[in-house]
Amino acid sequence: MGFVSMPAISASAPGKVILFGEHAVVYGQPAIAVPVTEVAAKAIITPDPTATGGSIHITAPQINLDANFANLPSEDPIAASIRATLDALKLSQPPAFKLRVTSTIPVAGGLGSGAAVSVAIIRAVSAFLGHPLPDDQVSALAFEVEKLHHGTPSGIDNTVITYNKAVYYIKGKSIETIRIATPFSLVIADTGISAPTKETVADVRRVWESDPEPYNEIFESIGKLAVAARAAVEQGNNEALGPLMNENHELLQNLDVSSPELDKLVLAAREAGALGAKLSGGGRGGNIIALAPEGRAAEIKTAVEGAGAKSAFFTTVK
Repeated sequence: MGFVSMPAISASAPGKVILFGEHAVVYGQPAIAVPVTEVAAKAIITPDPTATGGSIHITAPQINLDANFANLPSEDPIAASIRATLDALKLSQPPAFKLRVTSTIPVAGGLGSGAAVSVAIIRAVSAFLGHPLPDDQVSALAFEVEKLHHGTPSGIDNTVITYNKAVYYIKGKSIETIRIATPFSLVIADTGISAPTKETVADVRRVWESDPEPYNEIFESIGKLAVAARAAVEQGNNEALGPLMNENHELLQNLDVSSPELDKLVLAAREAGALGAKLSGGGRGGNIIALAPEGRAAEIKTAVEGAGAKSAFFTTVK
């Protein structure tokens, strides 16, 4: 009896940037994040009819991973994503398959690479097993995996990436999606400096614990900017976002999470005509985002590359 070959199954998930509210979100203030569809993580599954049942072979060229699922430590995020999906489907021994994970999202750059990889894997594995999971479950499982990356994640990354929509988030409250009234362009530029969010969040917590008062004021100011930004986006008043971004960057400088490299890119973007620019994500490295007036994104991209960005691209938020 011949084996009926099954087609490969693939799933992808976009990146994300935080538009407003990083760091302050940890302390109960609102944050806004938007999907970035120009970069994505992809999971491709092919059946492996020659292998024994339950065997899963994983390759992820970007991180030089070539291993069997059974040999990976439980805290490995790729293994954890597979395990979470199998547990959700109450399946201990799936048909043997090969999983290939690729991503164009820079790692540790604040673009949500970890969550995007998890979302793509959970979608691909559940579809391969004949039970594609609904978005709310995909997001919940990816959130559990995020805990391995970030310790205490906010839930922003898995939500914005799973639903591929702009979100407004306050810790402990249900996440709301935001309607973008008028699309706008962002230039995203990478310092090339890897900066794990976990560490900057821990540093901010240390200084906040030693002297909460001034830091609470900074967090509240950042929260007010996020509230104003949401209103601007929903009314299609995108020009208003520029000054709010500039102010948010200054407050993040006061939190000591910026860096000379980030500040240099922010300045270069503004001088090239950006309506506003700020660091995005944990800071100390990673990315800046700049709001580009219509037709100026390419010019701003060239300017930030000239100022030392390792890579830059632009995206339309819609």
